[in-house]
Amino acid sequence: MFHFGIEHEVAFVDQSNVLVAWTEASYTIFQRIIAALPLYPDDAEVLHIGDAGVRVKRWYIEGLERFDEEGRMRAVVPKGIEIRTTPSLTIAGAVDELRTSFAHLRDAAAAEGLHPVLISFNPTATIFRYDPPLNAFEQRLHQADPDYQTEALAMLTYGPDLNISMDGMDDAEALDIGRKLTAYSPYIVPFSFSSPFYDGHMWDGLSARTFYRTGQRPAAYVFVATASDPPGRLARNQREVGRIEFKAFDSCADFGLYGALLALLKGIALDRTLMDRAEVPDTAKHQQAARSGFADAVIANGARQVLAAATQSLADDAEVTLLIPLATMIEQPITLAHTLIAAYAQTGSRETVLRNSYPLPK
Repeated sequence: MFHFGIEHEVAFVDQSNVLVAWTEASYTIFQRIIAALPLYPDDAEVLHIGDAGVRVKRWYIEGLERFDEEGRMRAVVPKGIEIRTTPSLTIAGAVDELRTSFAHLRDAAAAEGLHPVLISFNPTATIFRYDPPLNAFEQRLHQADPDYQTEALAMLTYGPDLNISMDGMDDAEALDIGRKLTAYSPYIVPFSFSSPFYDGHMWDGLSARTFYRTGQRPAAYVFVATASDPPGRLARNQREVGRIEFKAFDSCADFGLYGALLALLKGIALDRTLMDRAEVPDTAKHQQAARSGFADAVIANGARQVLAAATQSLADDAEVTLLIPLATMIEQPITLAHTLIAAYAQTGSRETVLRNSYPLPK
């Protein structure tokens, strides 16, 4: 039996179309938004809360934690608000919950004069600077943990974590799937491409996020009971053991696409024909994909191979139908990045394009 979950980061602009992030004022506004959103007490049984109590709800402020010299968390530099779904036995259930949570968030943000925008890489900033500089305790954290070493890059990126797990799977099986996903990641990430802006301009490609992130951040995490080589990550509690978290997709404005991508991950997990494995992402191949997507023959052929294998492994599963749109995307390669590029060519305004990046509420 599979379990599915989605984590989706949301960026916001104010009424002047300025990105709201990185300031104490932003944090205060985000706090008020979170406070206005509902609390589901039973979520504590299935969602990680953390010692700081920041993640009490299905929504929480996403950003960078700052610590004092004694190791006490003293502030969070905000990037946006993350939505996380509770574990679902069906892909449709996870997608529906995300849609509902996003609608609540949109309404709460509107009351504060903020508007959600679909961003996968900060469209204007290329560097995040620590202000104040890292103190001695924070420097030790960075030296000891690779995640801290790349957190400045994470402050520039927005993206989903798509989670799958299967009952009865041991660490070795989960790690093998994680290494398979890492190996085939360059061929599947183009389905999600949505970051054609960089440094205030149109970027020469479809996913600045993929191009600059790969090589520094993982494609997947696999939460295991005991420490292991990549992509293993020590679980924070017993509930996390066996969870596979795919982290390399761009953000999707159409949450139905997350459903298709979860079905793809499920099909890859069940497949027994894809033989490649990798502990770390192939930087060159990801950057090749980031430039051209499925217009690159190597990337398109790799995607066809992976999609065919996933389709075959789900042949007797009702969720196989979720894969149908992906086949069309390979042969008629139109991603959200293409749509954003076309809208920019028509309007000449990046701000207008981003403000309209999410579908209007029904």
